[in-house]
Amino acid sequence: MQEDSIILVDKPSAMTSFGVVARVRRQLREHFGKKVKVGHTGTLDPFATGLMIIVTGKKCRDAMQYSKLDKVYEATVRLGQTSTTGDPEGELTDISSREPSRAEVEAAIRQFEGAITQRPPVFSAIKINGQRAYKLARQGVDVEVPERQVTIYSIELLDYNYPNIHLRAHVGSGTYIRTLAEDIGKALETGAYCSELRRTKVGEWSVADASSIVLAG
Repeated sequence: MQEDSIILVDKPSAMTSFGVVARVRRQLREHFGKKVKVGHTGTLDPFATGLMIIVTGKKCRDAMQYSKLDKVYEATVRLGQTSTTGDPEGELTDISSREPSRAEVEAAIRQFEGAITQRPPVFSAIKINGQRAYKLARQGVDVEVPERQVTIYSIELLDYNYPNIHLRAHVGSGTYIRTLAEDIGKALETGAYCSELRRTKVGEWSVADASSIVLAG
C-alpha cells in the first residue's frame, strides 16, 4: 500500500461516507505510523451501498476530477408511498394502492432518459447560502433547492414486482436517484421513494474491484 493512492471501497449500508473516510484514515495511520490525509470523491447516502473512491495523500488533489465522472446505480423504487427524505429513513406517507402495469412502468422510466431537469432532495449535501441543505432542513428551515439539468444516459428495467421496481441507471454527475424515484412515482401517479440503492460503477472503476476489508476493525 502506498501513501498516495486510490482505494476502492464497497460501502456498507448504515454507514455514512464520512464514517468510511474516518475508518480508512485510522487504518492508514496504524499502517504507516503517522497521520495520512484521506478524502472521498463523492458521498453515498447512509442507506446506500456500493462503490466509493477514496483518495489518500497527494491523490487528494485529484478528488474533484473523480467526482465529475459518470456513475451507474442499481435501485429499488417502491411505489405507493412517498418519503420526506426520498429514502427509507424518512417519514412515509401512503399515496395510492393502484398497481401500474409493466408497460406503464416502462413508459414512465423512459421519460427520464436524456438531458432532464431535476430538483435535488432537500435532505442533500447541496449548499444553500453557504450551508448544507440537509442541516437547514433538520433545523426546520423551509429550504428551496434550485432545479438543475442532469443527464441520464440510460435506464434499464431489471424487474418489476409491485410495489417494487428494480432498475439500473447510467447517469451523469450530479444526478440524484432519490429524485428520479420520486419523479417516477409522480409520472405513475402512485407516489414512490428509493428503498434500496447501490452504486456499481464510477467512471471506469467497478464495485467488483472494491474491497470491504479496509472497513474491518
